[in-house]
Amino acid sequence: MRVAHVSDCFAPRTGGIESQVRALAGRQVAAGDEVRVITATPGHGAVFAGTDIVDGIRLHRVAARVPFELPVHPRTRREVGAVLDADPVDVVHVHAGVISPFAWGAVRAAHDRGLPTLVTVHSVWGGLARPAFGASDALARWTDWGVTLSAVSDLAAARVAAGLPRSGEVLVLPNGIDPADWVVEPVGVEGNRVRVATVMRLAPRKRTGPLLRMLDRARAGLAGRVELTATLVGDGPARDRAERQARSSGLDDVVRFTGRLDRTGIRQVLANSDVYVQPSIKESFGLAALEARTAGLPVIARAQSGSTQFINNGVEGLLAADDAGMVAALIRVATNRELLLAMTEHNRSVAPMETWPHVLAAVSAAYTAAGA
Repeated sequence: MRVAHVSDCFAPRTGGIESQVRALAGRQVAAGDEVRVITATPGHGAVFAGTDIVDGIRLHRVAARVPFELPVHPRTRREVGAVLDADPVDVVHVHAGVISPFAWGAVRAAHDRGLPTLVTVHSVWGGLARPAFGASDALARWTDWGVTLSAVSDLAAARVAAGLPRSGEVLVLPNGIDPADWVVEPVGVEGNRVRVATVMRLAPRKRTGPLLRMLDRARAGLAGRVELTATLVGDGPARDRAERQARSSGLDDVVRFTGRLDRTGIRQVLANSDVYVQPSIKESFGLAALEARTAGLPVIARAQSGSTQFINNGVEGLLAADDAGMVAALIRVATNRELLLAMTEHNRSVAPMETWPHVLAAVSAAYTAAGA
């Protein structure tokens, strides 16, 4: 099948959406599909705009010279339409977040040409996004164009359906992983100690500050019983503030900040950890949590996040209604080794459903539903 993926951002930018689009496109190429990616992200090498190749994937960079190399284009509909005319496809797969002007403009270009179009929403639409998209649809009536909508989790799909009540069924197309990439040899620890890990961008929406407060409260609750240590992998605008918060809370000997690590480094952290904590709420899926779960770590997460797609309470981890519940869950796994080991053994022995064979089959079915 000839597939065009459309994403505001792509390599050399890194992030959740672009990483998944890159991985999905690569898997489809390996499966024999003819795949190209249309993006507003400029290249940092010889190709600022035009045709490029990344990991064997053909790219059409529709980049404009705007401040900070933002992934936008003032004439998205026209420019994407020109690419689709010159390089025909069977289906257009648009990847969107809350604010994705290039992606939504590409939907119009695909509609102009009568091309089957699948839109995957990679974010959780909040209280402002839902009425905004609903108002947009009421004016443009773009759900009448026959666009097929999907999202990366049941939670995200429910938010899209609430914002676009005329859209019909919103499919669920989860992110995918190769479990073999995340099998680690666990490093056991002697003594009465529990080691926490998390991997995330250190930014306010990821709730770095609340995570440190949770760790502080859990440490206090475990005093005299179990030693608590934590490793925070990642970087971002909240890192300096988080390190100051850790120092002022007396967590210097508890929390280690590693900065950004590659896959090898992350695997090493997971191998040296007992439990994974995901503090964010506005998480449409939680790929890092899925990777940790696949490495064998029980995951503690908020029940309002998209990680409920693969975390069942008491099976792959523990879900909490609020931050106090997260603290209680941390104390519970630290003091109940039988529960910790049971969840660990389950995660090591049972692969998640969100693997590439399942994801590719779901995507193929979604293309058929879109009319491809």
